[in-house]
Amino acid sequence: MGLIGGMARTAVVAGTWTAVGNRVSRRQANRWSKKDQSAYGQPQYAQPQYAQPQYAQPQYAPQPQYPQPQYAPQPQYAQPQYVAPAAPPPVAPPAPAAPAPDKYEQLRKLGEFHDQGILTDQEFAEQKARILAT
Repeated sequence: MGLIGGMARTAVVAGTWTAVGNRVSRRQANRWSKKDQSAYGQPQYAQPQYAQPQYAQPQYAPQPQYPQPQYAPQPQYAQPQYVAPAAPPPVAPPAPAAPAPDKYEQLRKLGEFHDQGILTDQEFAEQKARILAT
């Protein structure tokens, strides 16, 4: 049985149970109310009758009448007029990029650093490979 079938069965059982339970409760309540009415049907003592007290109605002062405030007429404003946006300032052409350093010049400086002992053989080889790869 699928999920829908299980839900349908549960709904039917719950609905039937609720209907039966309500019917039983209603029947018992009717029996008890009839039993209570028959037990208290004959009053043993007469209930005294009291007159309802008559109270004077309070008298209130009339509401004061205030004059309605007079407002000055609201000024009428003119509809705003469309103003075209100002033209953007001219864009200056980008500055020319600095020329790429000459590979020959870079290799010459790298060789000088190697000859002076600033760069080791391994560092010189790595930097030379980097320059030539670009």
